[in-house]
Amino acid sequence: MWCSARAGGDTRRSARAGPALITHRTQQERDKEKAGKNWKDHGLVFASLVGTPLDAHNVRRAFRLIVKDAGLAPYYWTPRESRHSFVSLLSDSGVPLEEIARLAGHSGTAVTGSVNRKQIRPVLFGGAGVVDEIFAR
Repeated sequence: MWCSARAGGDTRRSARAGPALITHRTQQERDKEKAGKNWKDHGLVFASLVGTPLDAHNVRRAFRLIVKDAGLAPYYWTPRESRHSFVSLLSDSGVPLEEIARLAGHSGTAVTGSVNRKQIRPVLFGGAGVVDEIFAR
């Protein structure tokens, strides 16, 4: 496994990626063995199950399998919705935006707060109020 060299050493983010990349490489070796002669070695860190470059279709298909294995309806979830849900649920639970940004891999809070975070409680409370009005009739 290679690692990029930086003046001043690894960053905290690059240091935490090491163990995950080792685990990923082990899984990729299993994929390569399973694919056998169908494996196309492109020297990629992230590749399809047969070694070819990933495209959006590969990623969506793999993600749908994970969602299905989790017992959820795959057609309701995409990687993007999962990211928004992750950020929004943490925010709604009182986790500081700076900490959420770090967990999401953002260098600052601007994208975390303006793009990824959606307010959950106002929507829930607003919807609940409408339902209460409907049933009160």
